[in-house]
Amino acid sequence: MRVAVIGGGPGGLYFAALAQRLSPEWEITVWERNARDDAFGFGVVFSDETLDGIAQADPVVFEAMSAEFARWSDIDVRYGGEVHVSGGHGFAALDRNRLREILQRRCAELGVRVHYGTEAPPVEELSAAYDLVVAADGIRSTARETYASSFRPDLDERHCRYMWLSTDRVFEAFTFIVEKRDFGSVQVHAYPYDDKRSTFIVEIAEDDWRREGFEALADREFARGESDEASVRRCEEILADHLDGHRLIPNASKWIRFTTVRNASWRHGNVVLLGDAAHTAHFSIGSGTKLAMEDSLALAACLHEHADVASALAAYEAERRPVVESTQRAAQASLEWFENVGRYTAQEPPQFAFNLLTRSRRVTYDNLRVRDEAFTTAVDSWHSEGNAPGVTRPGAATVPPMFRPFRLGGLRLRNRVVVPPTALYAAREGVPGDFELVHLSTQALGGSGLVFAGMTAVGADGRATPGCPGLYTDEQEAAWRRITDFVHGQSDTCLGIQLTHAGRRAATAVPRPDGTAVPLGADGWPLVAASPLPWDENAALPREATRQDMDAVARDFVAAAERAHRAGFDALELQYGHGHLMSGFLSPLTNQRTDEYGGSLTGRLRFPLEVLRAVRAVWPMGKALVVRISAADWADGGTSEADAVEIARALGEAGADAVDVSTGEVVSHQRPRYGRSYQTPYADLIRNATGIPTIAVGAISTYDDVNSIILAGRADLCAVGRAQLHDPLWTLHAAAAQGYTGPAAPWPASWRAGSGRPPGARTDRVPPRLQLLREASVPVHQRWVPHIPAAAVAAAR
Repeated sequence: MRVAVIGGGPGGLYFAALAQRLSPEWEITVWERNARDDAFGFGVVFSDETLDGIAQADPVVFEAMSAEFARWSDIDVRYGGEVHVSGGHGFAALDRNRLREILQRRCAELGVRVHYGTEAPPVEELSAAYDLVVAADGIRSTARETYASSFRPDLDERHCRYMWLSTDRVFEAFTFIVEKRDFGSVQVHAYPYDDKRSTFIVEIAEDDWRREGFEALADREFARGESDEASVRRCEEILADHLDGHRLIPNASKWIRFTTVRNASWRHGNVVLLGDAAHTAHFSIGSGTKLAMEDSLALAACLHEHADVASALAAYEAERRPVVESTQRAAQASLEWFENVGRYTAQEPPQFAFNLLTRSRRVTYDNLRVRDEAFTTAVDSWHSEGNAPGVTRPGAATVPPMFRPFRLGGLRLRNRVVVPPTALYAAREGVPGDFELVHLSTQALGGSGLVFAGMTAVGADGRATPGCPGLYTDEQEAAWRRITDFVHGQSDTCLGIQLTHAGRRAATAVPRPDGTAVPLGADGWPLVAASPLPWDENAALPREATRQDMDAVARDFVAAAERAHRAGFDALELQYGHGHLMSGFLSPLTNQRTDEYGGSLTGRLRFPLEVLRAVRAVWPMGKALVVRISAADWADGGTSEADAVEIARALGEAGADAVDVSTGEVVSHQRPRYGRSYQTPYADLIRNATGIPTIAVGAISTYDDVNSIILAGRADLCAVGRAQLHDPLWTLHAAAAQGYTGPAAPWPASWRAGSGRPPGARTDRVPPRLQLLREASVPVHQRWVPHIPAAAVAAAR
């Protein structure tokens, strides 16, 4: 087998060494355009998981790396004049150039042929002459571009400017610095990598970068290997307080933007991508070198395990792609957090530190508590003492964040968990019956602070389906009153109702099991919308709402709100999202009007605000008024983040007590990016940009995520939907799992015997002691303290 490797960085060299070790008879050749001794880059960081893989794959390499590691377990967050330290994380780093030397030596020992200072032949030639071509040629991969039609790369260049540097200040831990300046914010990602230096990455948002004058300093082409010395010196001045008299050291350092690399395929014939050529993940979440070396291990293993190259490459991609995509999702969340760090610079240092540490959603409240209980307890204490907006003082930091009360409008909710509006499709002629009674009472008894009845039409022609409930007749009002009386007689859970007019999404059959909804056709009713645009090619054509139509709809909302009050609801939610009538006015994709109710965002907001103000005028101040919006349409040309902020701000000024922040379902051609807590960033955006309380919703299913969201200040309340359909006692079970027995999660007296987890097989077993000498516990806090030779100490004296 003849193997060609393009690129002699750590990824390419490590693959060559592993493959040669597994198959000594193979002929493996590496081309590296830089000289063997050229020094590029600074320190690289590895996780314990990756190091375990290296130790197993090649103990010689691992031993050489281990001898050079800087190790520590702390993360320091320097912000607002304070330093908050979180321990128990575990890091190992070393100089990237020393890593290359270790791998170069290992390749030489194993007989890998490496051509230094030599450009690789064109990939087409290599593909024809070799059995396998491994393209480890970096983010600007020529191999990837040569076969772009097969790899189908997606290069997402981001908005911040950043610069890789090192410093001769040796930090003791991974250090995040966020400094608020007159031009905006500057952040630093710093960590030690040997006894003498630390990596020091400076990152600034584009607008702030321009305001500080860096654009003028960087306004020329820099030669290969040249650094932007003027910018380096300016960074040194700005960050002098954190350098403690030390200098910044460049190495081909200049301002760049991060590019997230994704490829639809990693293979073309016998050519395969590895490392940055295949994928990148933002430096705030980990090292590209780490990912490349993990790729190398998997590729070498798959080639060893499969009989032919095609099968091996397919197995490699199948194995690595899910791992990489998971990392990229976390990296994307982290990247976007740092891009928008100015959003959080009004937070107090304890909450800011927690927010930063949990930014990727991989590290959570529970996870941090396991790593460093003292740190999490300190942030809990800050939050529980009433320092966060909307918090009333429960008096103990031992109460999990989700069980701290919150004041929503005129309501005091006993906890932060919301059961969102759920479409049950069980009503008859808009009248809710026994199923709605059972659903709402069970959810209320399940412990949540607020439970919403869902998708309730304000008029017969506003129903989405014939199975949707309404609140436009006396019979419906009486049926709802029966339900609220029963629930309030059994529980102090607050009950809300969502009012809507379905607009162009009205008059469809109850959705099929796959979620598709078919128009009712002749059995339907006339549709009205902001503009005469059907939902999709199969839907009925709505008419454009006239002034008379809008007046009638506004009257229907007001009348339904008055009925909701008389029916005993504590909270009201207006549905302004998901493609319903009000959503149709707000989105530029569905509002193509040319009158005063269309065009600019001001025009598109006009009618929804008229309705909100009219409802606010009749809805009691002692209750809560919430508006749900779709903060993104997941389609080109739709609602932007700036639009979502302005919509929420306008709703707050018009009387909304909170915004329930959902996304999508505005147009049928949407392309959502689903994932865990995938809509929370929009609630985060609106809350921190406007100060309006928000409800986060969308794939939130664990109490750990709820605690993380609340304590980080990303939202004030969390709507947990499908998880509570799966388990209507989800909130009570979350309390039991956390050992919480306080008033925010009261078990109904009749169910109290079930409040503890039932014993299972072997749960009563007490294990014997099997260790003669107990192992010392791993310290929570470990700092990097460089070894200073005795001779150097003596010389200093």
